[in-house]
Amino acid sequence: MAYKHLFFDLDHTLWDFESNAKQTLQELHVALELNTHGIDSFDAFYERYVYHNTRLWERYRKGFIKRDDLRWKRMWHTLLDFKTANEKLARSMDTFFLDRLPTRTLLFPHAIEILEYLRNKGYALHLITNGFETVQHSKLKYSGLTGFFEKVITSEGSNSLKPHKQIFEYALHKTGATVSESIMLGDDIEADIVGAKNAGIDQVYVNHKHITPPLQPTYTVYALKELENIF
Repeated sequence: MAYKHLFFDLDHTLWDFESNAKQTLQELHVALELNTHGIDSFDAFYERYVYHNTRLWERYRKGFIKRDDLRWKRMWHTLLDFKTANEKLARSMDTFFLDRLPTRTLLFPHAIEILEYLRNKGYALHLITNGFETVQHSKLKYSGLTGFFEKVITSEGSNSLKPHKQIFEYALHKTGATVSESIMLGDDIEADIVGAKNAGIDQVYVNHKHITPPLQPTYTVYALKELENIF
């Protein structure tokens, strides 16, 4: 297959969301003095935040909640687990988190190297991300990834979300690519792999966590460096 357009996911695929988020939440825990609100253990706080963030992102993807509800209510529900019903604090936590998170720069190993390799081979590189427009562009800027991508398609900009077919169709229209010359590269089976498959687009499952997938992607890699074996 003669691919010309490579559509990358950003979070958890190139940009190490989990590590960057954990660093930011550690800073938040100290700066906002959460220990004075009954949250002494950062590990306990982090575990509950991850639980609520995952659950609310799933609801957001399915259209059950709005963006702003996702942002502050993941903090609100986390506080409630520690018997703290403080909406002002939850909103302050949201602001702190989204101000600092995009400035983090941790990438998965060989991210820059593989993007340079693919660009030098003549592929057109793009992003399809469910993240928020301003936040995602800030991540790209601070981590040195901006210059690699010709088009950045966000859920906010496209008015759709992976895995819905519409965001992939929007990406093809925006880039002038066809289905046959395009491939999606991402870490999320539902959003990236199933979504692309349903849009007729081939996929590379970037399986950093060595998870056994419930379906067979077009390709699977376990590290970004392995993309050299495909392209």
